[in-house]
Amino acid sequence: MGNFAQLVILGLLAGGVYVAVGVGFGLVWGVLNIVNLAHGALVIVGGYITWQLFTAYHLDPFLTLPIDAVILFALGYVIQRGVINRVIRAPLLFTFLLTFGINLIVINVLLLIFKSDFRSVTPSYSGSGIEIGPLVIPYTRLAALAVALLLAAGLAFLLNRTRTGLAIQAVGADRDAAQLVGIDLRHTYALTFAIGAACAGVAGGLISLIQAITPTAGEPYTLQAFVVVILGGLGRVSATVLGGLLFGLIEVFAQSIPGSGSVYANAIAFGLLVLVLVVRPQGLIGRLR
Repeated sequence: MGNFAQLVILGLLAGGVYVAVGVGFGLVWGVLNIVNLAHGALVIVGGYITWQLFTAYHLDPFLTLPIDAVILFALGYVIQRGVINRVIRAPLLFTFLLTFGINLIVINVLLLIFKSDFRSVTPSYSGSGIEIGPLVIPYTRLAALAVALLLAAGLAFLLNRTRTGLAIQAVGADRDAAQLVGIDLRHTYALTFAIGAACAGVAGGLISLIQAITPTAGEPYTLQAFVVVILGGLGRVSATVLGGLLFGLIEVFAQSIPGSGSVYANAIAFGLLVLVLVVRPQGLIGRLR
């Protein structure tokens, strides 16, 4: 029972990172109908900002998260308004290839600036945790889970309780009708992408606390964000939270199988994804679209 409880704790803590990565990805996909292949690269940009502020100014990593969000918000707005908006009504393949190109550009810029060396953010409390009998809860992962849930709650509040959020949802539901009632589509598109990028920046800051980062370290997170959104269901922040926590649990329990390793864990997780797509294509609690 002690081992089972420890695995559940580790799975939920790992799921917190996937929640942070997935909420921005799901927002952009649900509203703009763009599968953003540059999402993982934007995540790692947030990680490098946290690393730079921690290394140069000894700023606590959790205090860098708002800075990550602001910088990535501005970057996301510029990318969407200046580049992606030009092909926003093109077939999905066009935006698919365009975001893949942006992904390559961001990765290569990071390689030019930071090279391919591993970078780590290691505050004094990074190796500490709460011990409850045989259970150990790492401080950084627990705080990362709390931040991820707050991020998801904040995004849900923005979408459901503010005029900006209602405008974003209106554009996602029917862009032509939204334009008829006076919503500026270009600005709303850019704002949506910018919010998604800001969420990615926060996720990157959290990831830099948990693992060493390189310019290419964000690529798996794009795929994992895709899986998280599919598992929970597209169209609801709560669905992404469920998908992220579930994916974390599945991954941790799969890795606990003797001799499994990460490959076996990924096979189980993606096998579940295929099962969900076959049995319930809208996800566990998502809306039919």
